[in-house]
Amino acid sequence: MIMLQNLFRPRPRERLGEPLYELAVRQAREPAFYTTLGVADRIDARFELYTLHVLLLVMRLRDEGERGAEAAQALFDAYVSALDHALRELGVGDISVGKKMRKLGEALYGRMTTYEPTLRDGDAAALAAGLARNVFESDDPAAGEVLAAYALASRARLAAQAFAAVTAAPDWAEIKS
Repeated sequence: MIMLQNLFRPRPRERLGEPLYELAVRQAREPAFYTTLGVADRIDARFELYTLHVLLLVMRLRDEGERGAEAAQALFDAYVSALDHALRELGVGDISVGKKMRKLGEALYGRMTTYEPTLRDGDAAALAAGLARNVFESDDPAAGEVLAAYALASRARLAAQAFAAVTAAPDWAEIKS
């Protein structure tokens, strides 16, 4: 009986992931990314912005130690679940979902391993080059400079916020041209 009680017990970690994901998505959908910065309004470009914002939150949450690591994992899990759900809504069949999720997972992992060190080190040039390539599909690092400045400013603003504030209302940087 205790096993069943534990099975159906609410898990705070799981409840935190969805709202955090919603906060990242809401920011990534800000019209200024598309109108001011010129990010293409396509599914692949939106994936890039979602990934960037999820990563910014994950990095900030991990700075809080164990409770932050749990929240970061819950956010990451919610993001992966949302990707799976989006594929299914786009009509990808059950047989193909696994392959497509593997490909998306590789892209997600690649972005995070590329962006995280540059964000931690404040390396605007390397971050701009990665963002130019992935978000703007450009070999010119200058194409990603404004978005890189935004991401670094957001990283700093999130770092200045208390954990509770970040999980309720992250303080993202202003989107400037």
